[in-house]
Amino acid sequence: MIKKSRFIGCVQSVEGRAQAQAIVAGLRTEHPGAAHVCWALLAGGQSAAVDDGEPGGTAGRPMLDVLRHHDLEGVLATVVRYFGGVKLGAGGLVRAYTDSVAQALAVAQKTPLQRLAILSCQVPYALEGLLRRELEAAGAQLQEAGHGSVVTLRFLLPQADVPALVARLNERGQGHLAWLDTPGA
Repeated sequence: MIKKSRFIGCVQSVEGRAQAQAIVAGLRTEHPGAAHVCWALLAGGQSAAVDDGEPGGTAGRPMLDVLRHHDLEGVLATVVRYFGGVKLGAGGLVRAYTDSVAQALAVAQKTPLQRLAILSCQVPYALEGLLRRELEAAGAQLQEAGHGSVVTLRFLLPQADVPALVARLNERGQGHLAWLDTPGA
């Protein structure tokens, strides 16, 4: 409570703007008596800062700045405000919204972001089983498999794991594995 106004802050992972807007719509339904549902989004290059009726730049932008300061990605910050009858002024609003997001982040579980690499290679049919087992053991995600004169596999795996897997596959393939792109690029 800040001067009789109640602020309810939340942070959660999201994939993009559509999911964020659906969550915000749900909050409006869940809190029909709230004066404002302000939010900030950082997800996949998409960002948003919504003041929802608060004076411009006093809610959404400060919330977005907190997310950026913590170097987050794929996250939505929301603050539901129940107005208590006392105006806070621009500075008070900025502090209230910033603090609400900071407090929510302090207790939020954070998951490290993993950069993924897309790799493609070709092997003779005789090595397909070996390659698939190696990919599974490395935690790679098979995206596509093509069967022509040779087997072509396209897969994803964490960037940090690329050098070890490429070296292992090159060794196990004994010169019969051909990369279709530069591994790790």
